[in-house]
Amino acid sequence: MTEYTRHAPQKNDTGTLRGTDMDFTHFNEEGRARMVDVTGKDETFRTAVAAGTVRMSRETADAIRNGAVAKGDVLAVAQVGGIMAAKKTAHIIPMCHPVAITGVDISFSVNDDSVDILATVKCSGKTGVEMEALTAVSAAALTIYDMCKALQKDMEITDIRLLEKTGGKSGTFRRDE
Repeated sequence: MTEYTRHAPQKNDTGTLRGTDMDFTHFNEEGRARMVDVTGKDETFRTAVAAGTVRMSRETADAIRNGAVAKGDVLAVAQVGGIMAAKKTAHIIPMCHPVAITGVDISFSVNDDSVDILATVKCSGKTGVEMEALTAVSAAALTIYDMCKALQKDMEITDIRLLEKTGGKSGTFRRDE
């Protein structure tokens, strides 16, 4: 069996990892993973908006639109799945802080050959809710797949991305689309 040796990241004289322009905050001095300490951060109102798409056949999209999927109301179940996932994000993303979410909203647009998903998450806290919004979209997309897989197995979950975040020290981010 090969012995695994972990090497500490090499830092330059500014304290950043060699060859990078940023500080990797999720590594300790030994190069091991750590959860960032947010004790000294101010609580601010924070929001995050994420989006994603499930691509499918026209027939599958029509079945969703017309409520003709045997498992039930696809979008209602996907909405609950997305909300539940947002609330459990810290349980599945290793370095994600538990966040007291104050609101989650998920909306869907059923198109000719896809379903677009939009999730908005809000909190007042010391760390943002970007991961919660992305997790909500991911779980909603996976739920749509699960509900419709008897109709179509080659659906594609694509384009999961952060569209916007507000609050915190880094301020506002808006994706140019």
